[in-house]
Amino acid sequence: MTVRVKICGVKTPEQALAAAEAGADFIGLMFVPTSRRYVDPSDAYDIVHALGSPLGEYEQLSPPSLHRTDATDIRAWYEHGASALERLLDRKRPLTVGVFANNDPEEINELVDECGIDLIQLSGDEPWGNCLLVARQVIKVVHVGETDDAASTLGRFETGSAMAVMLDKTSAGALGGTGNAFNWQVAASVAMQAPVWLAGGLSPDNVAAAIQTVRPWAVDVSSGVETDGVKDVAKIRAFVAAAKAAS
Repeated sequence: MTVRVKICGVKTPEQALAAAEAGADFIGLMFVPTSRRYVDPSDAYDIVHALGSPLGEYEQLSPPSLHRTDATDIRAWYEHGASALERLLDRKRPLTVGVFANNDPEEINELVDECGIDLIQLSGDEPWGNCLLVARQVIKVVHVGETDDAASTLGRFETGSAMAVMLDKTSAGALGGTGNAFNWQVAASVAMQAPVWLAGGLSPDNVAAAIQTVRPWAVDVSSGVETDGVKDVAKIRAFVAAAKAAS
């Protein structure tokens, strides 16, 4: 299966269009005020609409039962979520992802409706129940620390709310985008139990090795495709090409 690619921390329509042209499947927009990649709602609106109509405006031939399943075990739940995401990508590519951390669900709903965001990523220490209080399907981040193993990481997964889980490195004072990786062997063991997204320290130079080691469903990059803190189109193209070739 081809690994999906998310380019996160996009700040301009030009960067988003370059990522889309390169073959990115997801474009991440940061709504965390403390992030240097933060975008205000008006800029986010411009980025979203530069990529086309929001998913919610697409004609629907039937009710969007995207992620309804009776499955209760981790593998079945998240495999069902991955299938739902594939169906969404068949309708629109790339999908936009609003990245939040510890925001009030009502605030999130106002922002995603205002901007036309397709999906939500919760990157803080929000309870899993918040995934059911927001107005879009959710990717929930699980941060992996130095002492975490596969069992302790999987023990933080919950079913019944988010449709996908992203593994990222625990970093003091940061919620991602630090350019630091965690133990890929832990991620590989987790990925054997459920489809996961992999983030943390990825770049055009190491994404192929990460994919071959972990076998994730998707990879996520931000700082690894930047030069002097700005998205670098050549690096975005190289990252997407390396990820797709590796899978």
